[in-house]
Amino acid sequence: MEYPAHDRRVTLGRLPGPRLRWWLAGLSLLATGLFAVTWIVTPTTRDVLIRVARVDSTHHTSPLSPSEVPRYLADAVVAMEDQNFYTDHGVNLEGLLRAAGFDLIHLCECQGGSTITEQLAEDIYLNGSDRSIWGRWWDIVLALKIEGHLTKTQVLDSYLSQVSLGDGAVGVTQASVTYFHRPLAQDSLAQLALLAGLPQGPALLDPVTHPQAARVRRKEVLEQMAIDGYISKAQAQNAERQPLR
Repeated sequence: MEYPAHDRRVTLGRLPGPRLRWWLAGLSLLATGLFAVTWIVTPTTRDVLIRVARVDSTHHTSPLSPSEVPRYLADAVVAMEDQNFYTDHGVNLEGLLRAAGFDLIHLCECQGGSTITEQLAEDIYLNGSDRSIWGRWWDIVLALKIEGHLTKTQVLDSYLSQVSLGDGAVGVTQASVTYFHRPLAQDSLAQLALLAGLPQGPALLDPVTHPQAARVRRKEVLEQMAIDGYISKAQAQNAERQPLR
């Protein structure tokens, strides 16, 4: 029997609906299963503080306590590395989707989209950044586990204690001595901003070997801190005029 044209359109228009729902249901089940398996096979992360202390001990430094982290340093790192740090649960879905879109368009694994918690997980459990799809998936699961065991302050302190900042410096305490020849507690706003900008590329932003790049990066950090309300515009401009070291 020949259906009128408008009936065929209605009938054919309805066909993809059930199929699409089945596809979405299947993908949801697959993602749930993959997440469950990954949760089981990845480390528990209950030992994250012990692992941080072990890394620090290997490099002759020690984990930071909350009182040892300068406020401006914490503000600067959050401003540049993870602006939603205090409100997310270790995973920034918007950042991940943005990074995935960029990689898809440029056919590369160029952007991380990682939160501070994910970066801590990468450093402690995965021996550095892995930007493959599987590596990012592990980052997400490990970050969620870490957030279940540590407070935000503990996460940030742990990250700053062991992050590689170039010239052999592990953690901000060593980096302060390496670059400024002074304890972290005595660093100025300009110096703390410089340290906060180093994780993006420690070798390329080294103030000793690449002073111009370091100066540009420091300016970016100070400007972002001013935009986010951590410091005033006048403070940022005054710090920008300070010598690198």
